[in-house]
Amino acid sequence: MSEDTAAPARARNRRGEGARLRDEIVTAAAELLDETGDDSAISLRSVARRVGIAAPSIYRHFPDQPAIVLAVTQSAFAELDDRLRTGVAAAGENPRKQLFAICHGYLEFAAAHPGRYRTMFGGFWKPNPSESSVSETDLARLGEASMGLLAETLTACADAGLLTSTDPGADAVVLWLGLHGLAHQRAVSPAFRWPPDIAERLITRLARLDDE
Repeated sequence: MSEDTAAPARARNRRGEGARLRDEIVTAAAELLDETGDDSAISLRSVARRVGIAAPSIYRHFPDQPAIVLAVTQSAFAELDDRLRTGVAAAGENPRKQLFAICHGYLEFAAAHPGRYRTMFGGFWKPNPSESSVSETDLARLGEASMGLLAETLTACADAGLLTSTDPGADAVVLWLGLHGLAHQRAVSPAFRWPPDIAERLITRLARLDDE
């Protein structure tokens, strides 16, 4: 649906259903991001038309456009974290398998949601805390849970003697940078002939895992 095509008028919420409208606004903004891959496509007008409300109605839930994009990004990080934790649970008690589940889950999320991933990690969305409602703390907390899970799993691998690491937190950042580089290059270089085991090679080297 284009920005100039109005959605059917939305039924008015009953008392106490304001949270539903907020969720619909976030969902509409996420759909626009998925369709365009560009957070600038998320405007008060475009989101309002998608939901079927007047643009001023959005101000009851979000003070400005960056606040909407922040909510979409927070939701995307929550979805990523859920995917990673589901993978860890499915991997059982083996920390090596848990680590590979996290890394592959990350790469799969990036491939499945390129628009959201670009906003989450691409560096294109840079709200100015001095000019919007989004604070430095809001930005700093994005991705905390997923990075913490990666560090915890690296610690478990170290405790099991599968790797040598004296700083799993720092090593988690190194591994994430490698995963992000691979996810980005897969997106921008789809014709490149990637080795079929490129992810396994990258994870093994950057995590300093013993080859099996």
